Amino acid sequence: MPVRTDLALEERELFRRDAGEQTELPGVWARETNAKGIKTTCVKILNEQGASQLHKPIGTYVTLELAPLTRRETGAFGRAAAALSRQLRALLPPCEHILVVGLGNAAVTPDAVGPEALKSLIVTRHLKLSAAEAFSGFASVSAAEPGVLGSTGVESVELVRGVAEHVKPEAIIVIDALAASCAHRLCTTVQLTDTGIVPGSGVQNARAAFNAQTLGAPVVAVGVPTVIDADALLPAAAPDEPRAISGMVVTPRDIDARVRELGRLIGYGIDLALHRGLTLADVASFVP
Repeated sequence: MPVRTDLALEERELFRRDAGEQTELPGVWARETNAKGIKTTCVKILNEQGASQLHKPIGTYVTLELAPLTRRETGAFGRAAAALSRQLRALLPPCEHILVVGLGNAAVTPDAVGPEALKSLIVTRHLKLSAAEAFSGFASVSAAEPGVLGSTGVESVELVRGVAEHVKPEAIIVIDALAASCAHRLCTTVQLTDTGIVPGSGVQNARAAFNAQTLGAPVVAVGVPTVIDADALLPAAAPDEPRAISGMVVTPRDIDARVRELGRLIGYGIDLALHRGLTLADVASFVP
């Protein structure tokens, strides 16, 4: 069976491994950089050929690998938040009115990255409406946590579309959990993309897509891989050998702490990207 992953970086690695290719793929551009210990890989899918090879829409995919944060290096959180904010700022169009959406199920820890990130978001739309001059240095930011279909009976994209029609954002940021194909990337990487996202794909419950076509505004997705298929952790079985673990997913044993930390990191990164001039200490003074 094909290995499942939501990361463009891993799709590129899998394609090159299966095809025996070590050169750049037709229709795909990629570059790796490292700034202050944060490794960043940018993969651009340029055309339909590249999209077919990597099973992703045409667009830009940026992956941050957070090894310093995982190792608890001094200052790693601030460096990671700054790197995330730079990459997010590069993907967003020029805008002052932004809607941030935390996708996922807050009651299911591996799926709670989106709701957790909203806890560290500086929301300002209501303040800008009532006291625009006093908050002139801030962007207008609103937030939505649509929950999941099983709890609301309504598709998340429908709820967010209703909010977007009312607040009329110039751009939308959506945050969700993802699936990885390599265990070492669980809760250690963040992917950003300007192509939107299909919520729930990380836990094999894909819903309607969040993108410019469905929401009427540019969509930048921020995702963290929190689960991996159990099959991907074992050697390939013979074709006729039953797999008792087929359909199961695996998540780190300390997923509660990791999701809280990553939610905080994403929230701080978004705050730094949207509210120009704020420092990490400033953000900490506004949010818990």
